[in-house]
Amino acid sequence: MKKLLVFVAVCALVAPAMAQTAPAPPTPQEMAQHQVDRLTHFLSLTSAQQAQALTIFTNAATAGATLHDSLKTAHDALTAAIEANNTTGIDQATAAIGNLMGQESNIRAKADAAFYQVLTADQKTQYAKLLGHGPGGFGGPGMGPRMRRGGGPPQE
Repeated sequence: MKKLLVFVAVCALVAPAMAQTAPAPPTPQEMAQHQVDRLTHFLSLTSAQQAQALTIFTNAATAGATLHDSLKTAHDALTAAIEANNTTGIDQATAAIGNLMGQESNIRAKADAAFYQVLTADQKTQYAKLLGHGPGGFGGPGMGPRMRRGGGPPQE
């Protein structure tokens, strides 16, 4: 009887822990704030620049969140087409993925362009180095903002 009670007690304690789900992904605002924090660290942004950057990157992250869901759907369709050896489905899914990735790149590029406009000349020089477009830049040659999801500085 004692063993049964101990077993029930252990199950009561373990079940809620096992039922926990993964943490929720960050919101667009949280992603933008993290990006602005990093940019502030590297570029010494003023409070006015921080506010502008937060608006720019929050809008971009919000627009990108919708595309993320569509990309997941397209990747799932591609996996299903591959498993079924459905070449027409593969063509359709890869075309959709390419289109969505192009839209994602467009959103990031426009956000980067808007952010670039709020920088001083010295900050623009530092930003170019940060993106790998100059000596000592992150990621080395060719590792600009399009090579990373979300644009901006590398996320560690």
